[in-house]
Amino acid sequence: MSLYDIAVTALDGRATTLGEYRGKVLLIVNVASKCGFSGQYAGLEDLHKRYAAAGLVVLGFPCNQFAGQEPGDAAAIAQFCSLSYGVSFPMFAKVNVNGADAHPLYQYLKEAAPGTLGTRAIKWNFTKFLVNRAGDAVTRYGTATPPHRLESAIQTLLGTAVAA
Repeated sequence: MSLYDIAVTALDGRATTLGEYRGKVLLIVNVASKCGFSGQYAGLEDLHKRYAAAGLVVLGFPCNQFAGQEPGDAAAIAQFCSLSYGVSFPMFAKVNVNGADAHPLYQYLKEAAPGTLGTRAIKWNFTKFLVNRAGDAVTRYGTATPPHRLESAIQTLLGTAVAA
């Protein structure tokens, strides 16, 4: 099974797979609206807007596993993202990223791009996975890495330097 075969549910309830993003560079992030790192939505949106034409897609996966920081339903999440940060990148239904019921996407990502010292668990919200155009998870970035610090790696995967 490839990354593109993984079934996901859009925030609006539409069932799909990641196959619709085949050939794109993906930045997959577990997000939360009540997190101290929620300000990273702005940086994610900036990357999405600036590099979309070159082939980058940011994908947001809300998760409530870390201190209950994503308690809202789909409508509340959509409203927060739209009103607070003008999020235009695709958002998906709430998922678990750790444990026995971790979403298959996160099972795949954690295996393909382990964390520091080979750890598999996601440690907190706003962990970021950069996926190349072939669907390979190439790098994991921790919560403390702000989105703008990924710009050089994104440009490399896109095969282009895009002006700010």
